[in-house]
Amino acid sequence: MNEIGVEALAGVANAVESIEPIPETSGAERVIADVLAIGARVEDAERVRDSVPLWFHTFALAPGIYTPGIARAHGYRLGVLGADRFAGRSVLDVGAFDGFYSFLAEARGARRVVAVDNEQYVDWVRARFGVTLTGGVGFRAVAGLIGSRVEYRRIDALEVRELGERFEVVLCFGILHRVRNPIGLLRALADVLAPGGEIVLETYGSHPAANAPAIEVHEPGEVYARDEFVYWGFSPEGLRRLGRIVGLEEVEVVDELEIDGHPRILALLRAAD
Repeated sequence: MNEIGVEALAGVANAVESIEPIPETSGAERVIADVLAIGARVEDAERVRDSVPLWFHTFALAPGIYTPGIARAHGYRLGVLGADRFAGRSVLDVGAFDGFYSFLAEARGARRVVAVDNEQYVDWVRARFGVTLTGGVGFRAVAGLIGSRVEYRRIDALEVRELGERFEVVLCFGILHRVRNPIGLLRALADVLAPGGEIVLETYGSHPAANAPAIEVHEPGEVYARDEFVYWGFSPEGLRRLGRIVGLEEVEVVDELEIDGHPRILALLRAAD
């Protein structure tokens, strides 16, 4: 075998080794999914479950039938997502992926829900798991099953002003630490808030003291293996100061916790009335 052939085989072997197995869905994720129990017919639930090669969110499609979502331990968000947060309000879900929170907002009484995603996760899924997805496939599968009226738009979070409307609630989960310009993202979200509206924000936290106005800067792959797009870790005070920079004076840190050794922070950023 010539050197080119050896190098090609080595490249294939390295690519195979870098691909992770798709993790099993945990019981905890099924408990979260049950808060949005869909109750479809078994045959319809199985068809939808099997139509998507990789699910991010776990959905309870029918009794005992769940999508095998890979998202982990996000139930702590649910405490601030009751019907009182959504009922009669307009909601923007930024970075919706399969749309669990979009559909939850709709089910809990939101009068309008817009879900946006730039679908860059297609590249992330291919690189990490070797699976080729069509952008929005999971969202459309669930929306069709439940007859959802949620509007889905393929758009970058920094471009949400192009929607041409304002929202009373903006959901932004797991995005802020993945953008190169966190001030730009917060400013874009603040610009589409209605007076008195709020951003429900969850992002990667920081280990320094909570009262230190610090932002940690991470090396590519330092936080999660084969994930080069976790740039920042935010302290509560750092997040408060970012909020003030974009004109959101009221920043309430709701929770700080660790998930599998990773710090997370959940906060509400409110616009003036």
